[in-house]
Amino acid sequence: MTDKPPFGLTEALERNIEALAERRRNERAHASLQERVADRITRFTGSMAFVYVHLAIVGLWVAVNVGAVPGVTRFDPTFVILATAASVEAIFLSTFVLISQNRMQADADRRADLDLHISLLTEHELTKLAGVVAAIAEKVGVDAHRAEDVQEIETDIDPERVLDEIEAQKS
Repeated sequence: MTDKPPFGLTEALERNIEALAERRRNERAHASLQERVADRITRFTGSMAFVYVHLAIVGLWVAVNVGAVPGVTRFDPTFVILATAASVEAIFLSTFVLISQNRMQADADRRADLDLHISLLTEHELTKLAGVVAAIAEKVGVDAHRAEDVQEIETDIDPERVLDEIEAQKS
């Protein structure tokens, strides 16, 4: 007895989902140390834990330097050190975020290229299939009178011309 895929999913869809998941696992496993560090820092800085840590540090810093903590000497009464540290931290954090965004954009570009390739391949295959179906219909004596939209389906589309037309419409 074979395992059935969950309701609403075909075996092919299950295989595709697993293939995509495996690919993502492989990409994560083969990411460089720099990419993994940047991702971890970006993940942490985008969390509430990061906010809480900063609230505690800044709150304590301010409390000490306004004299609210007895027995602790003020070390930054004008808050220049705090402002400098915050500025340097902002520079590094924005750099880590940009590194992660660049990698995510490269991933999105690869997926978009794959989507386009599959769409073009599907369109080409469906065009050929429509021609085969029309030939079969003719062979078995089905009414050869075809509507204009059916003839249009049989026309192979040049992807370069489609892209050129899309670009022209943007202008």
